[in-house]
Amino acid sequence: MKLTAKVLDIATRGILLNRLDARSIGVLNGDRVQIINPKNGVSVAAFVETTSTIAQQGTGGIFRITNERLHLDDGDPIEVREAGRPASLDFIKKKMDGGRLSKEETLAIIRDVVSDDLSPAELTAFITASYINPLDMDEVENLTRAMVETGEQIKFPSRPIVDKHSIGGVPGNKISFLVVPIIAASGLKIPKTSSRAITGAGGTADLMEVLAFVEFSSGEVQQMTEKVGGCIVWGGATNIAPADDRIIIQEYPFKIDARGQMLASVMAKKFAVGANLVVIDIPVGQHTKVATMQEGRKLAREFIELGERLNMKVECALTYGDIPVGHSIGPKLEVIEALRVLEGSSEPNSFIQKSLSIAGIALEMSGKAIRGSGAAMAQEILTSGKALEKFRRIIEIQGGDPNVKSSDISPGEHQYVVNSPASGYVIEMNNRSLITLARTAGAPHDRGAGILLHAKKGKLVKSGEPLFTIYADRSWRLQNAIEEGRRLMPILVEGMLLDRVPSITER
Repeated sequence: MKLTAKVLDIATRGILLNRLDARSIGVLNGDRVQIINPKNGVSVAAFVETTSTIAQQGTGGIFRITNERLHLDDGDPIEVREAGRPASLDFIKKKMDGGRLSKEETLAIIRDVVSDDLSPAELTAFITASYINPLDMDEVENLTRAMVETGEQIKFPSRPIVDKHSIGGVPGNKISFLVVPIIAASGLKIPKTSSRAITGAGGTADLMEVLAFVEFSSGEVQQMTEKVGGCIVWGGATNIAPADDRIIIQEYPFKIDARGQMLASVMAKKFAVGANLVVIDIPVGQHTKVATMQEGRKLAREFIELGERLNMKVECALTYGDIPVGHSIGPKLEVIEALRVLEGSSEPNSFIQKSLSIAGIALEMSGKAIRGSGAAMAQEILTSGKALEKFRRIIEIQGGDPNVKSSDISPGEHQYVVNSPASGYVIEMNNRSLITLARTAGAPHDRGAGILLHAKKGKLVKSGEPLFTIYADRSWRLQNAIEEGRRLMPILVEGMLLDRVPSITER
């Protein structure tokens, strides 16, 4: 059918057809059509939405992302045909029925994910099938390689190339801000591609954006790394393992992170940037993704095995995850804390020690330090000021102010101090509740929003002493966070006396 294009400024993919036109072509909502621009010969598959009012008969409404490939103007002629059903749907159905996917079947699915030939519902079916029928290690390897093959790759002329990753779940985990400059200052290369927060209060890319630009191409990432030794960028802008971002978006509403897809997601990004030495941080704790040491060791063995299959050396660190790392949660607050440590502060100890441990493992893996001395070498690089100088160069090459200091950054102007309701010890900190509270205050979108902790687990506090301060960029969000805090009670304070059981005669 020949139609006239109307470009719609809607940030999605697809075409809006009048119901009568859709009936003539023989398609319904959710079906596929092929859109052809006769002026340039470009053909794009698109999903159909129908209307009886917005698009008149003879007109096809082209959504913005679809038009990025077609390059149509209002009034241009287009040709619309019914499109066939991709074979990858049969492979997804196979996984839904509990079958094992071959290398070729997995690659077909991921190619269709990257080319947007699968609808959100179809991609969700694949994610759900992999969650209910977990991928075995052969399938995980195939998925990892397919993710890498369908995106851009970086190939450095020399080795080793170091990378690190945390599987998340712990608020305040800003360790890349120490690990990356320490590793780069040692003479190694570390191209750190990071994520934005999905369920957390601030991904590493959200934090780095406080100081510099984070959106670069894969070629720019390679150039920056070769010039200054490292970078901290948003992986979503590089077209490295692009299927991963699409999968994560569909996982988000269900709050699921299927084990096999998580392994492939992490290792595909490391493989694609050319890393051959990788340290994986696995936080373990009641309110994290990994609840027990036994589960953490099992996950570590899977990471190490997958690394061996990809010719990558992987070591895993099981880290304490029951409480936040450091005292800050939220982009600006975490950046302030990280800069203070780089500038010479000896607190907070949890943040410093975790960062030095992870950096130390990488230094030992590379041969820069003998086994058992990596953390000490990392400490020397930090205290000497070499890490700060390297971090300034990273900020500068990414377009930020290399002279920025911790005192130059101000958190949200709206604040509320939560005081202890009683005297006693801090006996519990709920990571999920703290993240929820920081997000309610506006983090990570509002860079100044977050939480500053004044007391952590095990500390003795007196009634009326501050437990934490909530920061927000907007007053109404602060009010929402205060109300949410009263409901969640993310920090519990108790005396040593937990209960009193009376004698029989007093009952």
